[in-house]
Amino acid sequence: MSQATASGGTPKRWRDLRKRFLSALVLGPTALACIWLGAEPWTFLIAVAVAVLAWEWVHLCGLRTRVLPGMAVPVAVFAAGLLAVEEHVRASLVALLVGWALTWWTAARMRGPDRPGQPAGWLAAGVLYIGIAGISLIELRHDNYAGRANVLFLFLVVWASDIGAYMAGRAFGGPKLAAAVSPNKTWSGALGGLATAVLVGVAAAAMLAPGGASRAAAVAAMLGVMAQAGDLLESWIKRRFDVKDTSSLIPGHGGLLDRLDGVIAAAPVAALLAFALGQGQPLWR
Repeated sequence: MSQATASGGTPKRWRDLRKRFLSALVLGPTALACIWLGAEPWTFLIAVAVAVLAWEWVHLCGLRTRVLPGMAVPVAVFAAGLLAVEEHVRASLVALLVGWALTWWTAARMRGPDRPGQPAGWLAAGVLYIGIAGISLIELRHDNYAGRANVLFLFLVVWASDIGAYMAGRAFGGPKLAAAVSPNKTWSGALGGLATAVLVGVAAAAMLAPGGASRAAAVAAMLGVMAQAGDLLESWIKRRFDVKDTSSLIPGHGGLLDRLDGVIAAAPVAALLAFALGQGQPLWR
């Protein structure tokens, strides 16, 4: 046979598809329901997600969230998130910077002969990596007029990019996109993901707030590119720590950091665009 197969005759390259589908069947509707129901359920979901992301990041660095310096990451992110919920966005960003500095200082200060490998810089980076995305998602949904549409648009585009890249990459293969960072990613997957993101973005915009198809395509393309950049960044981080997944929390996907890498990268861009457009404006108008 020219192609390895998994059990039951399923091609090896598709063997994780069932797990991915079942996981998405649980996670997707949960996220969509919270987006639709309002800012409060959405904020609760983001709080849970941030807690898991912080836990995964600290464990990735070889530390624990129950004691310092690992504890500093969730504390700093949650403090900034609380300020964002209270509509103190500038203060929340300042809190993130302070938390980043204090986390780095604490981890570096606690490093000693018995703990020579504590990655102070990497640990502190988690405060900004997770915190900026969390604040962006809170702020996007808290717009009473366009929040629901904008967050739905963001997630649908990122999901489309992820699914399109997976399907096209597995189906067509071909030259590697960045072999030194992620050997499994191909140019066919990247182009397939971008095309799917644009198509879904235009369709989502037409359903959520008709008008501006060309702008919707441009914004979807931008968010799709950022989602793929986030995926590559996550792959580079995992290669730095020599792990396959950030955890085994989600069957077929690894950890929440693995699943949300595209959202983490695209959300700040969407939030900046929403800020530039002003309250009540869809991202594609």
